Amino acid sequence: MSDTVATAPFKRFVALGDSFVEGVGDVEARCPNGVRGWADRVAEVMARADPEFRYANLAVRGRLMSSIVSEQVVPAVAMQPDLVAISAGAGDLLRPAADIDTLIEDYDAAIGRLQDSGARVVTFTAHDTGGKSVFGALRGRFAVYNELLREVVERRNLTLVDFWRMRVFRERAMWEFDRMHMSTAGHVYMAIEVLDALGIEHDLVPVKVGPPQPISPSERRRDSRQWTVEHAMPWVGRRLRGVSTGDTIAPRYPELTALTPST
Repeated sequence: MSDTVATAPFKRFVALGDSFVEGVGDVEARCPNGVRGWADRVAEVMARADPEFRYANLAVRGRLMSSIVSEQVVPAVAMQPDLVAISAGAGDLLRPAADIDTLIEDYDAAIGRLQDSGARVVTFTAHDTGGKSVFGALRGRFAVYNELLREVVERRNLTLVDFWRMRVFRERAMWEFDRMHMSTAGHVYMAIEVLDALGIEHDLVPVKVGPPQPISPSERRRDSRQWTVEHAMPWVGRRLRGVSTGDTIAPRYPELTALTPST
């Protein structure tokens, strides 16, 4: 990669957001909250390049835009990061009453505060839900959100990781069984995309997942029933009760931390 650099140019990396940034789906018992995720993998690459590098991850699963802005931005700014990665809004878009214009206005203001701290800011478009039986109907809403976000990215000169255009995420192996969170293979791929967007040299390679396995109609029906019972119904129940899986979860790395890179 001709546009990469030999060593990481950042000293303090802070990640903000929801389950996508926390690392849900990339199971690792040795890590806080039992997950690792793409942000950890990015931080580990930079930690290997610089022993003075520090990393914080304030993301918590289930957090909506308002909570991410009110709970995570001020602590992040206080850490004086030179690199911030933030993703917010996807959870809001799943709600029927989501106001996309207001979401983007709030996001723009939060990103502005992060930029004013002197940090380089990385953000992400939402994933393309086209072709997904469950979330496919929301594709237009996600597309509008992304178009408005691209305006913010251009105006503020942010680093954009374009999740929407990553066709590889049409493959089932890139997702956990819950159909909402990336698998380990997905998180590794995302880490590579982030590092490449930043121009940071690395040795990460995509996880080999092999060709898609054919699924019979009966197996598809069985998986759909299992998914409905184990994931869809509990998710709907939490929405009706106004609770989240993140209500009892704390940020994984609430303070700048010296990482011991995993293998």
